Amino acid sequence: MAKKTVPFQGTKEQEEKLLEVIKARKDEKGALMPIMQEAQDIYGYLPIEVQKIISDEMQIPMEKIYGVATFYSQFALQPKGKYRISVCLGTACYVKGSGQIYEKLQETLQIKGGECTMDGKFSLEACRCVGACGLAPVMMINDEVYGRLTPDDVQGILERYE
Repeated sequence: MAKKTVPFQGTKEQEEKLLEVIKARKDEKGALMPIMQEAQDIYGYLPIEVQKIISDEMQIPMEKIYGVATFYSQFALQPKGKYRISVCLGTACYVKGSGQIYEKLQETLQIKGGECTMDGKFSLEACRCVGACGLAPVMMINDEVYGRLTPDDVQGILERYE
């Protein structure tokens, strides 16, 4: 099943800002990475539409832009939600049931890991360790840590963000 994608909603102002960045840096050696980083700062992620602008303006093939975007973990091809949920699947958390928490979140939000809800409210991802092993299993929503979770806790926690 293909990932659900939130429709691209870039503004004219964002595009103008990106074009300014490209114009200012395009003749610098090694400018592609910094331009892609600034583009992600402007849009919050690197959708195909933004990659195409970079490709066209810099006269670099789309394949190269996409290759860089998918190789480096700092780049996101999907938007992040207003509330970014990260479930620890590190050893301590996993042994104590974080996999079930992750499954419950996917079921409740009707998205898979790496996706964002269609309303842009929540995005879900797995991480390896948040350094709160004593509270296992743990998840974070933005900077808020929730520990000693059970699948039954998920709905109540999400309702706090409605």
